[in-house]
Amino acid sequence: MRVSRCVGCKEFPCADVRHESYLVPEVNVEPSQVRVAMVAEAAPSEPADYYYAPGEPLFGRTTVMAFRDAGVNVSSLHDLLGLGFYFTTAVKCGKKAYGISAATVKQCSYILEQELALFPKLSTIMLMGDVAIKALNHVARRAKEGTVVPSGPTYRIRGGRYFWRGRRVFPSYLQAGPAFFIEKSKRRMIAEDIRAAFESLPGAA
Repeated sequence: MRVSRCVGCKEFPCADVRHESYLVPEVNVEPSQVRVAMVAEAAPSEPADYYYAPGEPLFGRTTVMAFRDAGVNVSSLHDLLGLGFYFTTAVKCGKKAYGISAATVKQCSYILEQELALFPKLSTIMLMGDVAIKALNHVARRAKEGTVVPSGPTYRIRGGRYFWRGRRVFPSYLQAGPAFFIEKSKRRMIAEDIRAAFESLPGAA
């Protein structure tokens, strides 16, 4: 299954993002093999930096580094796909400025909801940053399921036990792109959260 053929945006109503950098994963995956979805913030401004771009894209490099920090012996995003991980963003267009409006996050959460529904064996969702957390909360509240992850600084809420439709949810920090290199403390916490996500998987030792 090629994800980009199943979900996407048709009307592009959001004014505060770069529509020219719109990206939905082009990756071809077997839906039943996906166990963990890692949801980052927004698509990069440059398509060449996106997870599934040819070569060594920035999103892929920093994500692999995060997993290696966590003690996972992988060398490429392809290795992680083979372990049952799937990588996407909450907002499918690139940012124009530092922030993303609440209206845009809410609008794009419809796509995220459809995207996550493609994977029947999904057991774990990693929300990498505030935008991803807000997007999943929109999905849950729209279905009258309440708030999945409570509001508050990430360092306070990470480590809690959160669930959405029977799936374990881990709030963490953004691992995709240049932000990964800025704060060593956040990088350490990302590694801790990845290890915790692995330990939560069905059949984990």
